[in-house]
Amino acid sequence: MLSLLKRLLGLGPGVDFKQLLASGAVVVDVRTPEEYRSGHLSGAINIPLDRLPGQLAVLKKKNAPIITVCRSGARSQAAVALLQKNGIEAYNGGAWTSLRAKVA
Repeated sequence: MLSLLKRLLGLGPGVDFKQLLASGAVVVDVRTPEEYRSGHLSGAINIPLDRLPGQLAVLKKKNAPIITVCRSGARSQAAVALLQKNGIEAYNGGAWTSLRAKVA
């Protein structure tokens, strides 16, 4: 059950977030500005999920993989689906605090 949930959320094994960041990946925090202000990863860009469709061209110009984060992993997975549908390499980093622990 846990492995199925991880797969559905895009958190499965094989994603080396440290390596992605070392190669220039961009972290996009899709929480609200209020949530972002309460704490976030250093260097993360805040683009709330509801504003993400309007920022696709900006993200494509970065020409880098995108790692999305949120509070629990659900919004970041929705963001990954949207980004991938639009031809952007994207990975679900899950909860921003979890990703912080993985790349520390």
